[in-house]
Parts: sequence; structure tokens; C-alpha cells
Amino acid sequence: MKLKLLYIFALVFVLTSCSSTYYQVYKAEVGENIQNTSNGLIYEDDNCRISYDLWKSGGSVAFVVENKTEEEIHLHLDESYFILNGIAYDYFQNRVFMNTTGTASSNIFPVGNKSLLGVPSLEISSAVGISYHEKEVVTIPSRTAKTFNEFQVNNTLFRDCDLYKYPNKRQINTKHYSETNSPFVFGNLLAYSIGEEEALRKIKNQFYVSAITNYPETELIRKEKEEFCGDKGSHLVEKFKESSPDAFYIQYTKKQGDYFKH
Repeated sequence: MKLKLLYIFALVFVLTSCSSTYYQVYKAEVGENIQNTSNGLIYEDDNCRISYDLWKSGGSVAFVVENKTEEEIHLHLDESYFILNGIAYDYFQNRVFMNTTGTASSNIFPVGNKSLLGVPSLEISSAVGISYHEKEVVTIPSRTAKTFNEFQVNNTLFRDCDLYKYPNKRQINTKHYSETNSPFVFGNLLAYSIGEEEALRKIKNQFYVSAITNYPETELIRKEKEEFCGDKGSHLVEKFKESSPDAFYIQYTKKQGDYFKH
């Protein structure tokens, strides 16, 4: 009898301590010099094409620079900045990277890397390999492209009195913003030169969050069997029902004892 009661209490504890999963989804508006296409958010001039896809956890501001010319394009990271709510963050941070060798790992680990608004990430001190300094200027050869990935927009739950923190299906509401009252106005100020020219050309790509919605996981995620070339596996995988290059999300959970409605 005692064992049965212990089992019931343990089961109740597990069930009540479980977390429910929710998603906060952000919709962004693009600046007038950016086109919102099915292939991403595109800026283009006579020399280069810059592509964005925000759809990542926290909002990825990674971008791809494609060189359209017959000459080299030089992206001057020491003159380029990520800007969030009026604060500029340097793309060039004078870091040292390490290309590791040995049996433990063959990945490339940044030493002292700042991956999110100046917050240092984990350092791998035991790696053995060749270290090299970050470049102030990155060259993109003719008719090629390079990817730059450094910052995120936001990875902390944004709270508003008009948004239920843990909504059910009937409580889903969207909070809308204009550019002037948006909680997140962000973008890049990039500087580049072509060939041997000394003059810098500058590009400003700007975005702002125009809408935020909180969803229970069941409204955003579906589960289906993994499929490849028409063959279906036995395991279920989670996929977003919808995604868009002009949107991003964060995942959060509700735990026992959190009684806030908003």
C-alpha cells in the first residue's frame, strides 16, 4: 500500500512539474531598399546582392554578400556595424580564432567569440591547432558569395499587457507596432570597396518588429514522420507549420509556480 502511494505521489509530482512549451513569434517590416521575396529579404545594387533570412531562434541577422562584378569586393568589417535600437555593435572585434587538430574535435572554435551583443561564448582552452586573427577586411572574389553570421535580435521573452504569456487557442492575440514605437529596430550599416579603389561605399539595411504573437506549441508545430526521397522513417520529427524570412521566434516554457497571465 505504501509503495502504491509513493508511486502515485511521484507520478503527480512529475506531471505537475512538467513544462508546457510556447513560442513567441516576431514579424518584421523591411526598409524601402529591401525586397521581401520568396528567396529571402534582398538588397541589391549594381555591384552586390545582400540576402537575409531572419527565421531562426532569436532572429538571425546573418547575411550573404554576393559579388556581381568582375572584380573583388572588399567588405570592411572595421567600418561595419550591427545596430539595435540605436546602439551600434562592431562586426570587427579583433578576435583570435583557433583551427583545431587532434582526436577530440575537428571543428573550428572561436576563442573569445562574441556571438550575441557582446556577450562572450564558451572558450575551448584544451584545443590544439593553429590560431589566426580575425580579418578587418574580408575579400569576396568575383561572381562568388560569402556568409557573415554574428548577431541576433532578441532571445528573451518580450512581455506586454496585451499578450497572454501562456495563451490557449482562444487567447492568442497579436500586438502591432509602427516603426516609431517598435520594441526592436535593427539592421546593418555595411561598408565595402571594389577592386583597388580606396573610397568606401556604404549600405544601410534596416528592419523593425511590427507584430508579436504568443502561441502554444500545438498551434505552431506539427509532428510527422521523417521523409527522404519518398521514403518515410519510423521516428516523428517536429516541423513548423509556417515559416517566413521576415519573421523569427523564441521558445519558452511554463513551469510550476508561474502564475503570471501576461
